[in-house]
Amino acid sequence: MDEIVLQAIAKWPKVPACYGWLGLDARGNWYMRDDQAQAAGPFAAAAPGASAAGKGSLLLHEKLIDFIQRNYESDATGQWFFQNGPQRVYVELEATPLIWRVDAAPAFAVAAHTGQPARVQRCLMDELGRLYLETNLGFGLVHTQDMTHAADAVERGLWVPQEESASVLPARFGYVRSPELLQKK
Repeated sequence: MDEIVLQAIAKWPKVPACYGWLGLDARGNWYMRDDQAQAAGPFAAAAPGASAAGKGSLLLHEKLIDFIQRNYESDATGQWFFQNGPQRVYVELEATPLIWRVDAAPAFAVAAHTGQPARVQRCLMDELGRLYLETNLGFGLVHTQDMTHAADAVERGLWVPQEESASVLPARFGYVRSPELLQKK
């Protein structure tokens, strides 16, 4: 976490958390969700009542994205957040908290959408053919553009996918897709 963020937390320790304003899609893109986007429905496309308008505005500012990614982590309950100074901004997840980028053979190096390199520990596939990796950094979905590299790793026997239902993944790997929805319960 950035030093300036740690200083802000120490200076203002009781700033209320923010819910519903930031989303991470299945390709590792960040979205700002203003009041209008939130009123349009849930962030995740698979959620009941979700629409494209509910995603919000795609963030394109590189320095802002870098700042978010350097200060992105989870709490003890599996809710992922961006620490924005003294305020936690909880993230709505379209899929998983991490989106994996996979390099081509022979290395098949894996890195999170945040840029952090990871070591693969386990590979899973859901009923729709989506590929997930459990790594030393945590659990996430393989980016769609890197599926050919991932398939190559599977074909070479480097990764052996275990079948798992997508519906059980959040509980099994300890992450919350919608902290905002959890707050409303």
